[in-house]
Amino acid sequence: MALIQSSSLDNQLKTRTVGRSYQSLIVMLIISLFLVGALGSRLAYLQLVEGTRNRELAEKNRIRLMPKQPERGNIFDRKGRILASSRLARSVYLWPLVNKEAHWPHTRQRLAEILDIPEADIQKRVEAGNSSTLVRIARDISPEQITALEESRNELEGVSVDIEALRMYPNGEVAAHVLGYTGELNDVELYKRRQEGYRIGDIVGQMGAEYAFEPSLRGSWGGQQVEVDGRGQIVRILGEKPSKPGKNVHLTIDLELQKAAEAALGESKGAIVAMDPRNGAILAMVSRPAFDPNIFSSRINKETWKKLQAEDHPFVNRSLQAFPPASTFKIVTTTAGLETGKFSPNTVLQTYPAIRVGGIWFADWNHAGFGPLGFVGALRWSSDTFFYQVGMRVGGEKLIEWTRKYGYGQETGIELHKEEVPGLVPDNEWKKKRMKYEWTIGDTVNMAIGQGFLQSTPLQVAVMFAVPANGGYRVKPHILKDNEEAKSWRESLNMKPETVKILQEGLRATVTSGTGKALNVTTIPAAAGKSGTSEVGHGKKVHTWFGAYAPNDKPEIVVVAFGEHSGGGGGSFAAPKVLKVLEAYFRQKDPAGAKAKSNEKEEKESRRQSRRQGRRRR
Repeated sequence: MALIQSSSLDNQLKTRTVGRSYQSLIVMLIISLFLVGALGSRLAYLQLVEGTRNRELAEKNRIRLMPKQPERGNIFDRKGRILASSRLARSVYLWPLVNKEAHWPHTRQRLAEILDIPEADIQKRVEAGNSSTLVRIARDISPEQITALEESRNELEGVSVDIEALRMYPNGEVAAHVLGYTGELNDVELYKRRQEGYRIGDIVGQMGAEYAFEPSLRGSWGGQQVEVDGRGQIVRILGEKPSKPGKNVHLTIDLELQKAAEAALGESKGAIVAMDPRNGAILAMVSRPAFDPNIFSSRINKETWKKLQAEDHPFVNRSLQAFPPASTFKIVTTTAGLETGKFSPNTVLQTYPAIRVGGIWFADWNHAGFGPLGFVGALRWSSDTFFYQVGMRVGGEKLIEWTRKYGYGQETGIELHKEEVPGLVPDNEWKKKRMKYEWTIGDTVNMAIGQGFLQSTPLQVAVMFAVPANGGYRVKPHILKDNEEAKSWRESLNMKPETVKILQEGLRATVTSGTGKALNVTTIPAAAGKSGTSEVGHGKKVHTWFGAYAPNDKPEIVVVAFGEHSGGGGGSFAAPKVLKVLEAYFRQKDPAGAKAKSNEKEEKESRRQSRRQGRRRR
């Protein structure tokens, strides 16, 4: 019995042992099947559901877009001489995706040291850029910086040096305010212009012709699609779209005349404008102080920018800023007097040392008067008391009306509208709003001689001088050269022929025997002009003006010179500067004639000296 029980127990134990060994295998098999199933499911999910997205990510890590900035169009003068072009320089770019997060602080620090750029600026550029394209970090780097970057190549993942075109102005400061300069879009500008197709790193015109003709000059971007390895090195080029260069622009500016005008103004603060009175084409435009636009073709630091801003506003184009026009404005007062019928061409008025208006004495500039004068004589001697009387009889309303007809108080229409101010033609409404009281007869008296609240730009004054020069038309000044007829650039003021004649005779008499005798020389054809000296407050030097046109019988050039706080008088300070520009203009037209006149002048001087020596001997 015991034996039977023992055998039964052994069998039971054996059965349990065998079951347990299979149980382990089954468990392991189940676990394996579960893991394989989970992995397969994940692979299926990644392949079927997330496959497209993952392939896009892989392509982004492998495919790069290398943008190619277009070469900016050139700017030429009226005779095809270069004013603005481009030169090749090396710039530093960065692939943001190539930079590993752990290495980026070191890369950024090393770039900052080599390029002398704050780390914060580099970080800001990277964050503002597109991570899948190149981001420009620096432009126009030096040979020393190129060498340093090459030596540190292993530390600078994703950093490359490439060639690009930079703006170049071969004549330096010459015509700086006309040409303007280019610079990289800042964050605010980029936000405003993204809809126009601009992107981070774009170089755009910031002022002058560069700004005015930006749509033509800019061109369109191109680029390359390339495959890169893990270090960001280019493996192969997948596709390429050439950039399209900008269009060339031809200006009305005459480079040689521009240089002559710059030399004539010298270092004096002020402006000179030379214009064709027949169609408004600007031949020269100078403003002092000036700047060299080349400095903006590479990175400009804050210290340099601060210094430039502090140096008496060199970026302000004084040709397009407003000042009291002084006695040059007597052209408008003469027109208003004759066109309203208040005076006839034969009018003669007594002039005085001063006249009393509203309890205030208004003096003549010579404090003596000039006796009885007609309009021609009054322009010749620039008699203040004569024009006080004209202004009073015409009245403020009509004088203001003719002032606006001449183009004062509004932009001229020149393409440089970003820098141009409209000036000011005050009236009763303006005065009540600004000064809190009504227009008075004293305001009219002041305005009649170009003083008081009246403000005009040198360009507006040039437009005014063009009216008597061309027979009564107001021209629209422009700097873009084209082949349109002159009549499309001007409009008639519908003046009486007698009015135009009086103006022409008075301006000619000013040069032959009045305040503009500095231009009564043989080195230029017969000229006509008018001086002006404006008072600008107690203790401050006066502004000076002189405007002229020539030849007197068939004018083809108007020149206006303005001296800001120059002191002196229009005839003594500004007129000689106008003369130098006119001499340069006519010397270009007839070099042989100019040389003959110069030789004749030298011969006369030689004979004069010989006579003096003969007298000494006797």
